[in-house]
Amino acid sequence: MNERLDNQEGRRLRWARACAALGVWCLPALTLAIPKGLLPFGLLLLASTLLVPLRVARATREIGWPWVLVALAGIVPVLVAMASALMLDTTQGIDERDRLLVLPWVMAWAWALQPPRDLLWRGSLVGLMAAAALALTQVLAGAVRAGGWLNEIVFADVVLVLMVLAVFCRPPRSWHWSGFGLALGVLAILLSGTRGAWPGMLLLLLVLVLGSGWRSPRSRSILLGAVVAAGIVLVASVPALTQQMRLTELRQDLERMDRGDHNSSAGARLERLQVAGEAFFAAPWTGVGFGEFDRAMQRLPACQHDTERHVERCHLGHAHNDLAEWAATMGIPGVVALAMLYGVPLWLFLRLRRGVKAGRLRGSASAGAMLVLVFVLSGLTQSMFAHQTTASVYAAFGGLLLGLALREARWPSRPGRNDTA
Repeated sequence: MNERLDNQEGRRLRWARACAALGVWCLPALTLAIPKGLLPFGLLLLASTLLVPLRVARATREIGWPWVLVALAGIVPVLVAMASALMLDTTQGIDERDRLLVLPWVMAWAWALQPPRDLLWRGSLVGLMAAAALALTQVLAGAVRAGGWLNEIVFADVVLVLMVLAVFCRPPRSWHWSGFGLALGVLAILLSGTRGAWPGMLLLLLVLVLGSGWRSPRSRSILLGAVVAAGIVLVASVPALTQQMRLTELRQDLERMDRGDHNSSAGARLERLQVAGEAFFAAPWTGVGFGEFDRAMQRLPACQHDTERHVERCHLGHAHNDLAEWAATMGIPGVVALAMLYGVPLWLFLRLRRGVKAGRLRGSASAGAMLVLVFVLSGLTQSMFAHQTTASVYAAFGGLLLGLALREARWPSRPGRNDTA
């Protein structure tokens, strides 16, 4: 009888690990390639968890205090948002925040089932090829900016995440494929016309050049300067590229701001930062309410006398900046929740990275740290958790990389267990 139960448990575990491996590939490969691209991963995550629920639940105890910290980092923002929404009797946007609960779930799931990290790398290359193909097809068909199945900003932000995976999750001696993936990612971001992804893309380039270990620090600095100079020359010499990157539009926006006209892309962002600051200082403990940033915008004279010209400007729904959004809508509790959401995973990734000898530009911990950093940088010009896709991407990839990083760092399991990393 016991032997039969052991065989059944073994079969369920094999099926669960097969589903986990497929899910890890689907997550980066299909997120941008198809509409609702996160759904296959979600279904495989659920199926594999139901096959071995006790094993996944036991993983939370084996991981111990890191899992508790990550669970708090995911739960606290949801609780703060719910409390703020209840105060104003609204549920607007809560469904974006409840996706953060996936963060600790996927962390325990990855620890328990140990899917291969290489599948993240393979899936990211497929995802980057799909993103570049979609972007090129849309622009050649006449679209001003490429966005795949999403809006242009979210599309570029997810492409940047896939570029991080293509670099840091690669197997040994695969630089040529990672370089190919980076080129595809840069192409997709340029065709999206999204400027908010540039800081993260430049940080990734900086880490690649200065952290590669290639020759001397001076040689790497010279290489970085040459790459930047080549990029500037290329952009300046190709008018179509300048137009696609919206550099002329940015210059015009700055000129309009000098004249006091904020009804432009850059001007609206600056104006929203000012409105967010005023809203926060007016109600530092509560803000204007979760999902109600437009309530702060209505204080502007231009929005009090709404005309067709100002409808979009006054009703975008969020501040286009993570810190400004959370501070203005949820006050100090929102700022603390955002700091936990970014700070706890980043601290754990940096701590785990010290225990891995895979090289500075390889490993789940390094990939996770860079994931958090590019989200922080993208959050300077976008409210990353106001969109279902980016919120889900952060929770899924963050939890997955945390679980894998713990295994790679040989995190100790509970005494008496002999699971290997």
